[in-house]
Amino acid sequence: MTQKIGVKYQGFPSDEELAKIPGVPDVERIKKGPVACIECAQEIPCNPCEEACPYGAIQVGKPITNLPKLNQDKCIGCGNCIAACPGLAIFVVNGSKDKAEISFPYEYYPLPEKGQIVDCVDRSGKTVTSGKVLRVIKSPKYDQTAVITVEVDQEYINVVRSIKRLGGPEHE
Repeated sequence: MTQKIGVKYQGFPSDEELAKIPGVPDVERIKKGPVACIECAQEIPCNPCEEACPYGAIQVGKPITNLPKLNQDKCIGCGNCIAACPGLAIFVVNGSKDKAEISFPYEYYPLPEKGQIVDCVDRSGKTVTSGKVLRVIKSPKYDQTAVITVEVDQEYINVVRSIKRLGGPEHE
């Protein structure tokens, strides 16, 4: 792993980076209902999330290399920003129910089916728990990126960020 100014570059944000990201909602907001969680940790020229948000809840501004800032009071968790992010770094989390709901971008085939029990993975791709698929949205406006929503135990709301790819050798 290469290190630069005390930050680990490992292919996914470290805990230290996540703590400094201005797009991550606080615990109280997560408990109120669906809200975007923007785990963008790289200052690169990018702002599709800002343009995708119909509520003005995401701001990149100028310069365009700013990290996206989330106005958690404006965000309703609609999820328009999820598939708009070319870095696949935006999720919608909902901690207001008995089970946590996590929505994330998914660009593999086959797609899971509603009701299916799947292996849920963390940012590094490690399986951490199983979850139930609640929704699979494949909209033409998402340009081939599906948005999957899974239900998991609350303790995994800030851990689960995708599912194990279906149809691989481990699933045969």
